[in-house]
Amino acid sequence: MSTQIVTTESIQLTRTKAPALPFAPVQYDRGYHDTLNNILRQYFNTLDNFIAQLMASTSGTIPVSIGGTNLDAFGRVRVSEPFTLFDSSHRYSDNNLWSTGTTGTAAATFSADEGLVNLTVGSANNDEVVRETVKVFAYQPGKSLLVMSTFVMGTAKAGLRQRVGYYGSANGFYIEREGSSAYFVERSSVSGAVVNTQVPQAEWNQDTLDGNGPSGITLDLSKSQILYMDIEWLGLGTARMGFIIDGVFVPAHNFNHANLTTTTYITTASLPLRYEMANTAATSGASTLKQVCSTVISEGGFALTGLQQAIGTPITTPKSLATAGTYYPVVSLRLKTTRLDAIVILTAASILGLTNNVNYEWRVVANGTTTGGTWTSAGASSGVEYNITGTSFTGGRILASGYTQGSNQGATTIDILKQALFSNQLERNGITGTPFELTLVAGASSNSATIHASFDWEEVSR
Repeated sequence: MSTQIVTTESIQLTRTKAPALPFAPVQYDRGYHDTLNNILRQYFNTLDNFIAQLMASTSGTIPVSIGGTNLDAFGRVRVSEPFTLFDSSHRYSDNNLWSTGTTGTAAATFSADEGLVNLTVGSANNDEVVRETVKVFAYQPGKSLLVMSTFVMGTAKAGLRQRVGYYGSANGFYIEREGSSAYFVERSSVSGAVVNTQVPQAEWNQDTLDGNGPSGITLDLSKSQILYMDIEWLGLGTARMGFIIDGVFVPAHNFNHANLTTTTYITTASLPLRYEMANTAATSGASTLKQVCSTVISEGGFALTGLQQAIGTPITTPKSLATAGTYYPVVSLRLKTTRLDAIVILTAASILGLTNNVNYEWRVVANGTTTGGTWTSAGASSGVEYNITGTSFTGGRILASGYTQGSNQGATTIDILKQALFSNQLERNGITGTPFELTLVAGASSNSATIHASFDWEEVSR
């Protein structure tokens, strides 16, 4: 059996399978040796022909075809360094990168020994647990977006639905197991309503993974799996889905759209990651879906090309830090509730202490709560609202901090490194529809010290 390697008008190179040689008889048999010699002669003649053609073509160009999963979603060879937009693992705790929603007796519990989060539901109808990232990930047109998620699904049973993928409440792609049936699903809201297009395993167009496909593999979703997908969006491209098994990308199904549809296939390819388990009816017992690791990668790098925005304290109205040692909100940002899937990244901050010889400490804090003041839209085309008149602040997670001293020597500027940009992305709880704040807070060593501050940000999605 031969496999075509290169074919042009003047060159045809084929790879030939080594021949099966006959077993030798116990006694000398001239007929056996003649047969063996003929087989070997034919094989070596084929190799000589291959080498001769290869050497004869060195004066020209031999076109080489590289395909399959060696190419990204746009058909480029995977040789460029990937830019990681997100990665998630659980070594010591639930990592605060996910929001959790539960109904009934459902729960999400960190397992220190396994280094993962167990999503569990009881046996009652409507028990449900959903885990979704607090960030949406930036798809950049013209670059392949590679997504990988690892998991172990619970034992299949009637009334139990399990999903893992790159999707939110309105758009995306995921693997679904409902009862004992497996599907790849495209979720789309381009029609104005959410439509889930299920493709059953028997109809997967690359490999049905039932032992009869090209790989010969039989998929067992109750065992550990690495789901992958790469997305060529541009509104109209292909989404490829499959699994990584024994270190090999195994394509299972392509959702094709170019030259087939009359509009975009999903509203946006900038989406969150999500795991969910739900009882659609009473089941025979409790179930567990194991959430392990996830990553989202922009293949070929990433460049910020969004809308530049900034806001700060008015030059005539600095912020007064009334009580020494108390930290006050100076500038706060959050997503508008109508644009929770917007991608907004803090790019710089500036602080100017105005009271001479006073020491200031500044902090950039995520997910805290600003009390008082007024939230104001950053513009009709913006996905952001800001508050520069807040009166107090509680909670949150400190992303960065530092010190400066009030003087006439100028302001302290905080530059955000490119590698850390997505660490300073505005977050939200997509399950409850709640935006999280990103706030510059400041404290001073003396009462009534004053300060100016500003935030710069870039809105990737417009």
